[in-house]
Amino acid sequence: MSLYVKGGKDLDDIILIGMPGSGKSTVGVLLAKLLGYQFLDVDLLIQEREGALLQEILDSRGTRAFLDAEEAAVRSLDCRRHVIAPGGSAVCREGAALHLKSLGPVVYLRVSLEELSRRIQNLSTRGIAMEPGQTLADVMAYRAPLYDRYADLTIDCPPGQELAQTALAVRERLRAFGR
Repeated sequence: MSLYVKGGKDLDDIILIGMPGSGKSTVGVLLAKLLGYQFLDVDLLIQEREGALLQEILDSRGTRAFLDAEEAAVRSLDCRRHVIAPGGSAVCREGAALHLKSLGPVVYLRVSLEELSRRIQNLSTRGIAMEPGQTLADVMAYRAPLYDRYADLTIDCPPGQELAQTALAVRERLRAFGR
């Protein structure tokens, strides 16, 4: 199945943004299967490029170096017909966010703080770019306006919604977006 944007142009890539725990990777895999696209997880690309786990990079080099590595990985992307799941902090660097927008439509998976808190059990070891002393609420307060700024579409993900339902909702919204 192909998706088209205005003027009949085939969509290149679809980018899923949102907070850690929003389901970007799982929804991305499901959406890629629905569309016949490939799936690319930028966190795995960072780990491969840096030779370390995300949390190891954060612990040994700090948040700024992590964001530098993430931006470099994002800016290296040059693919077609992929569903891309960048890390939740990709929007924190304008160069990374603008590059993602250049690849295709950006879809924000918006999840409530309460639901994210329920989903994320390993906050200190998950590889989340946050400064010491910051809470998940602090991170969300900083990033939510950035997600809104860079998103072409926003999909609300209510508590209890299956990730497969979210993938279907993304596909339907993309179809409508392309008209």
